[in-house]
Amino acid sequence: MTPSGQLLPLTRPPLPPPAPPVLSSRRSRCLPPARAHSRGSPPPLWRAHRLHDRFLHPTPQFRAPARAPRPPTPPGVSAAGGGEAQAAAVAEFVTSERVKVAAMLGLALALCNADRVVMSVAIVPLSQAYGWTPSFAGVVQSSFLWGYLMSPIIGGALVDYYGGKRVMAYGVALWSLATFLSPWAAGRSIWLFLFTRVLLGIAEGVALPSMNNMVLRWFPHTERSSAVGIAMAGFQLGNTIGLLLSPIIMSRTGIFGPFVIFGLFGFLWVLVWIPAISGTPGEHAQISAYELEYITKDQKLVKPQIGSAKTKKVPPFSKLLSKWPTWALISANAMHSWGYFVILSWMPVYFKTIYHVNLRDAAWFSALPWVMMAVLGYVAGLVSDMLIRNGTNITLTRKIMQSIGFLGPGIALLGLNAAKSPIIASAWLTVAVGLKSFGHSGFLVNLQEIAPQYAGVLHGMSNTAGTFAAILGTVGAGFFVDRMGSFRGFLILTSLLYFSSALFWDIFATGERVDFDGTG
Repeated sequence: MTPSGQLLPLTRPPLPPPAPPVLSSRRSRCLPPARAHSRGSPPPLWRAHRLHDRFLHPTPQFRAPARAPRPPTPPGVSAAGGGEAQAAAVAEFVTSERVKVAAMLGLALALCNADRVVMSVAIVPLSQAYGWTPSFAGVVQSSFLWGYLMSPIIGGALVDYYGGKRVMAYGVALWSLATFLSPWAAGRSIWLFLFTRVLLGIAEGVALPSMNNMVLRWFPHTERSSAVGIAMAGFQLGNTIGLLLSPIIMSRTGIFGPFVIFGLFGFLWVLVWIPAISGTPGEHAQISAYELEYITKDQKLVKPQIGSAKTKKVPPFSKLLSKWPTWALISANAMHSWGYFVILSWMPVYFKTIYHVNLRDAAWFSALPWVMMAVLGYVAGLVSDMLIRNGTNITLTRKIMQSIGFLGPGIALLGLNAAKSPIIASAWLTVAVGLKSFGHSGFLVNLQEIAPQYAGVLHGMSNTAGTFAAILGTVGAGFFVDRMGSFRGFLILTSLLYFSSALFWDIFATGERVDFDGTG
């Protein structure tokens, strides 16, 4: 017996001799003579390796399906405490640097839309003052789009080359200058005034590609829909701000008062953006190590090397256009822009001509839907991210979101066409515009997924197609009203286009990365 406190020997005790085969009811465990080894020596290497692999690396019998990673538990919080960990994660998200980026993007897009939507309100008194027909008013409305048509592709390439922070700063400064100078230009000539609207469109063409670039760099893929929802909520609130405040400001300062005020706010935004926001998380001086690791753990983002061969490479436009997912994005952006600009440009006139309400009431009826779009756009982002985190295929998620974003407005515009009162019409318009925001979690996020290295250029290409569609819809609505005397037939046409675009998207869209470089 081993004395107390003495360690047992490391050698194995001798085993009892095996039972003779004739007395055993089981198969003998003795090794064949050719493979036997002495009990005092270690087993051969082949046997040791087999035992090691058997017990330390067992063959898996079931492999769980891959799921999107969940946000890590914030420091100092136990992963076991579900409610506490969830509350801490929400608190971390709200106070994080990436949310500040999304908020600043939302403010920039709010100014972007407020500057462009001023004309939707000012067009009524300007038409009365200068005797413009609805057809010429449509040309004036679309002058912004002439400039917007020029810049998305070039702006997207600049975003991919220089990054979203720098391009967004220059864009906001330029479009704020164009807005601020509009009253001076209008006092000189109509052509100079139209030039400021064209310049506004050129500058605003870089806004959405810059936003997409910043979201791609600052947010993990499980939060990008929510980030786009926050930024686009500001985009829609800009419509509301412009439509509601412009009539009030005009009544006190004249037709061009909103142009001056919104332009000054744009300059103030630039002064905050430049020192407060960095182009990538790694360049930010105040970001925590925890947030930096969370953002970059599933990304392979490299700081742009200006002048490198990779960044100087010309985007493969022919290959981009050779893939059906690209055409699905182009089609979706075109339809989204058609409906968006038709509603944005003509709804105040629609309520004034169809229901004979005054300008201020028409602005209220036209503004309420954009509030709903801001709210539902963020909700759609949360739902989209939740579906992906819970294992739903990304392609299916994008198709669900975009289908709601097209079929919902198509049905609602038919209801708007049959409305008998401005209140009922405003309700249908609110449904149409609100459900339209689900497309932000469809095609708008999909740009980052199928071609992250060409997201800016691809956004510019689809935006160019969208601008063509917006010009056609905005000018076409004016000529349609001139010839037919009513908006109703044009709303039916728009509904049919929504339904056909939903079908095209569901057939050809994908959430997987597409090989545009021919390397895979």
